[in-house]
Amino acid sequence: MNIIEIKNLTKIYGKGHSKIKALNRINLKIKKGEFLAIVGPSGSGKSTLLNIIGCLDNFDSGIYILEGKKLSRNTSANTLSRIRREKIGFVFQNFNLLPRVSALHNVMLPAIYSGLKGKKEKAKKLLKKLGLAKRINHRPNELSGGEQQRVAIARALINDPTIILADEPTGNLDTKSSQEIMKILKKLNNEGTTIIAVTHDESISKEADRILKMRDGKIIQQKANYLKKSIRKIE
Repeated sequence: MNIIEIKNLTKIYGKGHSKIKALNRINLKIKKGEFLAIVGPSGSGKSTLLNIIGCLDNFDSGIYILEGKKLSRNTSANTLSRIRREKIGFVFQNFNLLPRVSALHNVMLPAIYSGLKGKKEKAKKLLKKLGLAKRINHRPNELSGGEQQRVAIARALINDPTIILADEPTGNLDTKSSQEIMKILKKLNNEGTTIIAVTHDESISKEADRILKMRDGKIIQQKANYLKKSIRKIE
């Protein structure tokens, strides 16, 4: 079952001679529960594609179908906001945590906006699950980079999204912290969460079911990760 279908998706920045096709007639299908890694050089369009999938940015032409619902450039801001709250969790390279509040409050924020009941207890459980039970009252500047990213992952999970979008989730982390974050993403995927990650990190690409390579706003290669499939068969 496809959770996402994209047909001839185009995104243009600028006008006239300065016009740039950030995305040029992209066609893509993503299965429910798939782990997709998107790779490519800077300026290839991978982050633009991720932002459109996450309803953070609009597109100029084409079709985007999310869980059977067709979205267009005219879809209302309220509808896009509701989709982000209910269906999508975001994990960013720079964590995007509020600096003046605790880890617990950062995790609770999306639940506050969605009106989720029992949000405080759920946030505590998520932080405990991610190994941060003793750090819930610490502010971001009192946490390591790896701990901040785990807080960000807990925040992404608070509303039980079906999709996690990760933009360079290990980009600002050391090797050990990157491995810890990768284990968390792998576990979430094994539990059924669809994960789409933009990355330069080979350790993430190796865990993906499929690797999509972009250049100049186009998908130039898609390949299944046969190594991962072989490991699954052995397991």
